[in-house]
Amino acid sequence: MEYLFTFLEGIASFISPCLLPMLPIYISYFAGENDNKSAKALINSIGFVLGFTIVFLVLSIFASTLGSLISENIRYLKIAFGIIIILLGLNYMEILKLTFLNRTKKINSNKENFNFFKAIIFGILFSISWTPCIGTFLSSALLLVAKEQDIIKGIILMLIYSVGLGIPFIISAVLLEKLKEMFNFIKRNYGKIKIVSGIILIIMGVYMILF
Repeated sequence: MEYLFTFLEGIASFISPCLLPMLPIYISYFAGENDNKSAKALINSIGFVLGFTIVFLVLSIFASTLGSLISENIRYLKIAFGIIIILLGLNYMEILKLTFLNRTKKINSNKENFNFFKAIIFGILFSISWTPCIGTFLSSALLLVAKEQDIIKGIILMLIYSVGLGIPFIISAVLLEKLKEMFNFIKRNYGKIKIVSGIILIIMGVYMILF
């Protein structure tokens, strides 16, 4: 059951309110300016997923090794994540200006030169810069890993989490043209989506701190 739960947490991370509005930007970089966009998008999206999977697997080894310590202090970790998520929500609603967070969302890489290896680096940077954003689900998955205190099982659980998060990225990249209208809708309503996302994030952060 924990495998299915971890997989669903990966999918839930993909549709988290502070990641979803950025999806069109991420996906557009996978396709680049190449004529054969579908093939390039597939290859680059796999590289991107591989990048953040590497980081999550390292985290799983860390969580398995220090399982008892994490379990004992999970309450404090949840409070810390909750505060960070609330700050993200306030930043999304532009009530609080956190310029260093806003900078992490900008991508300066050249689309035309974007390739598999750059996609891996992109995935690694994504996993680091967006950990607070997907922290609710990631920390829950890591808690499962920590409870097991088994490195092999921990790696498998985090690999399943990465697959859950990665599959929607790959599908979205391959179906870029078909999803263009949805992306355009997100762009047109980006301001409203940011406000709604901010409110949801604040609620998530408060819930994480209290429960």
